[in-house]
Amino acid sequence: MKKALVIFVSICAAVVALNVLVHFVPMRYDMTDDHRYSLSEPTKHMLKSLDAPIEVTNYLDGELNAGFKRLRKALNETMDEMAVYADIHHIEPAEDEAAKAGLTPTVIHERAKDGRTVQTTIYPYIALRYKDKKTYVQLLRNNRGLSGEENLNSSMENMEYAIAEAIHTLSATDTLRVAFIEGHGELPERYVLDLTMQLSKYAQVDRGRLGTDPAELDAYKVIIIADPHESFSESDKYILDQYLMRGGRILWVINGVQFSSDALSSEGFTPAIPLDLNLQDLLFRYGVRVAPALIQDIQCLPVPVDVSAGGDEHNYQPMPWHYAPLLLTSQVSPITRNLMQVSSTFASPIEVVGGEDGIRKEVLIATSTASRLIPTPAKVDLGELNPDLETFKWQYIPVGILLEGVFPSAFAHRMQPEGITATRATAKESVNTKQIIIASGSIIRNEWQKGQMTPMGYDRYSGVQFGNRDLMVNAVLYLSDDEGLMSLRQRELTLRLLNERRAYDKRKQIQTITIIVPIIILALVVGLVIVIRKKRYT
Repeated sequence: MKKALVIFVSICAAVVALNVLVHFVPMRYDMTDDHRYSLSEPTKHMLKSLDAPIEVTNYLDGELNAGFKRLRKALNETMDEMAVYADIHHIEPAEDEAAKAGLTPTVIHERAKDGRTVQTTIYPYIALRYKDKKTYVQLLRNNRGLSGEENLNSSMENMEYAIAEAIHTLSATDTLRVAFIEGHGELPERYVLDLTMQLSKYAQVDRGRLGTDPAELDAYKVIIIADPHESFSESDKYILDQYLMRGGRILWVINGVQFSSDALSSEGFTPAIPLDLNLQDLLFRYGVRVAPALIQDIQCLPVPVDVSAGGDEHNYQPMPWHYAPLLLTSQVSPITRNLMQVSSTFASPIEVVGGEDGIRKEVLIATSTASRLIPTPAKVDLGELNPDLETFKWQYIPVGILLEGVFPSAFAHRMQPEGITATRATAKESVNTKQIIIASGSIIRNEWQKGQMTPMGYDRYSGVQFGNRDLMVNAVLYLSDDEGLMSLRQRELTLRLLNERRAYDKRKQIQTITIIVPIIILALVVGLVIVIRKKRYT
């Protein structure tokens, strides 16, 4: 009896000691397959480097359905995990604070048990304040190509990145600088205003022409070449090449074909000829070639066409415009994961060259499984809306590619061009760096309608917002990312959904099993206990 008492007291003492130890020394171990309760190493390192508390205001509250309750639970778990590595203070929101801050609400329509349709307005946002800076983080991603459950799952996958990126931006001591290059017929500021406004949340955005000294670009982490239409001089190419050699990052958004949108609008057709930007040797050296051809795709945007007979009242009907392909996004790259399709017009194919050159080449956006190439010179005619669909035999033609690695210089065995005033020798090989090439200038362009700017990727005929804006912003953030935070966008949580149809069809069987089986098990256990007691005490 004494021995049993000693063992019992020892066990109780061990449990108490273990609880005290866990209280003072936090120990966490994530046993889930997808590590959904763990933070990545870049996030931990960033949080540990903070020297002031973070104030968090959560607007995702109130009467929520099951899906948004899961989103709120995932948010609370993420913030609890972050609180292990940083000082986080939770602030209660004031009444109507989210609405007064200008945040866009999400309206949920659901059917109540009595058959009525109930409308609920929620704000899936949090506010973060660090020192004297404040920002808002949108928690809900809304991809129209996904179901509601898939969008919520995508939002939970993206949650750590969204919060970590916001904290990183608030706590950054050095200002990220990005520049749009001018002087070669690039899009004017008016037509890249949407991207400029989006990037201004993270960086100082400038515009300017290239000079004569390659060192003039050293202050910029990323430069953007947005749809040029005039040739680059040898001195400009040298400056871009040497900027890349010394660790600069370049986002190329260029066309392979020259055409006239004005002629297409007014005359109904336009000639399409190869566009010579004098960049082919530069890009070829880096491992890609923008082919002088046009892509047609069965998966495309519609255009309104007047189908009325002559003299009748105009009757505009949407018809597929195969020169405006809707491009698929890679679900592997952190740049394009969970993005909607990307809209484009007059896109060109990108060819990979160079073989085993040590440069990592990753396709970001590509055509569908039914596309074809139109060689140039050619005539683009609005009247040709019914091509032979059997000729669309090409699949996944690359239109956007990420290049990452050590690049050889295009001027490694050439003299410096005239006019260059460099004081340092020509670098023949780059440090480890990266660049992105996108072969359609329309992807980065925003339009204007009745004096109002429409965002990149917005189709005014269908009213759909495609993934152009997210693609461009993510591309710049990935190019400027040295901490590895963008890798968090590759996180994948397994979506385990109930098969509602099967559950409904087999509901009686399931109900019977869930009620009868526990009773049977309980009866067997009771019977077994009775038998054992009879054998022992009879």
